[in-house]
Amino acid sequence: MGNLYRQVLKPLLFRLDPEQAHELGVDALELLGRLGPLCGLLERWHGLDRALHRPVRAFGLEFPNAIGLAAGFDKNARAWPAAAALGFGHVEIGTVTARPQPGNPAPRLFRYPAEGAVINRMGFNNEGAEAVAARLATRPGPGRRRIPLGVNLGKSKATPNEQATGDYLESFGRLADHADYVVVNVSSPNTPGLRALQDERPLRELLGALSAANRARGTGRRPLLLKIAPDLGWAQIDAALGVIAEFGLDGIIATNTTLARPGSFAEVGQAGGLSGAPLRRRSTEIVAYIARRTGGRLPIVAAGGVSDPEGAAEKLDAGASLVQVYTGLIYEGPFLAARLARAVAERQRGGVGR
Repeated sequence: MGNLYRQVLKPLLFRLDPEQAHELGVDALELLGRLGPLCGLLERWHGLDRALHRPVRAFGLEFPNAIGLAAGFDKNARAWPAAAALGFGHVEIGTVTARPQPGNPAPRLFRYPAEGAVINRMGFNNEGAEAVAARLATRPGPGRRRIPLGVNLGKSKATPNEQATGDYLESFGRLADHADYVVVNVSSPNTPGLRALQDERPLRELLGALSAANRARGTGRRPLLLKIAPDLGWAQIDAALGVIAEFGLDGIIATNTTLARPGSFAEVGQAGGLSGAPLRRRSTEIVAYIARRTGGRLPIVAAGGVSDPEGAAEKLDAGASLVQVYTGLIYEGPFLAARLARAVAERQRGGVGR
């Protein structure tokens, strides 16, 4: 399957504008998700033998394998029902905002094949929390899915930071019923001012309010995670970890895309977040740092530069419980998750690494 993608499909897709190719991929997976028997067949083909491989348990949920689809691919909850058929052990939709918004002007997505990288400045383009909630309501809910579904929440661009808490609370109120876990995204570089919410004071206000709303759900409480940027300094990460501990969040996602321009990207003039291979080392450093600072007690979902089994194993060895991919799919194809999941499971079964 990998050779078919690299030799036939990838050259065709790379002739298209990157965002057009992305939308074609979402359309294809939305169609696949409607074909239940075919999805079931592919899931059995790609699934791990549970008699040989134990599922992963993190923040109160069970995952059939350690590999997930990161937020950003399926912004409007259209393609996720097909994720298990591709070999994913979980999927995260979004980022979803309280208000529908078109995102930033196109072009806003750029490939760099020689570096295995992408720069995007999409700007949280999505249909809004109400529309996404309505779509999710037509599908099986938490506890009745093949794999866990995370919902990634961001701030509406039109909402000033002073009103950000209310904006997130509105989205949380609409979407929590449909999520297996919820992610608070304050780390995208493509919404002006958003990353300022990572500072300790606004982060405490935001996470305090969301945690209170979550506790008020009683038995309907959802695991709540924070997604951070790779551009934070160690002191900033320590402050974020302190707020996470203060309000009892369930996990952290490390990391989002970077504004850094390492190596050959120093001469690249495109604005936006850089993802893919150039992010691999930094995201692993942050995963390892968080694991050390928390004594391994805080579940970490690692994202950044994973495109092969070695990259996935590196994140897990650094202290991650789960690994997410997105940019790697662009270069390695839709069945990357199945390949990674099997390789990681075989490695762990053999007693190598953590």
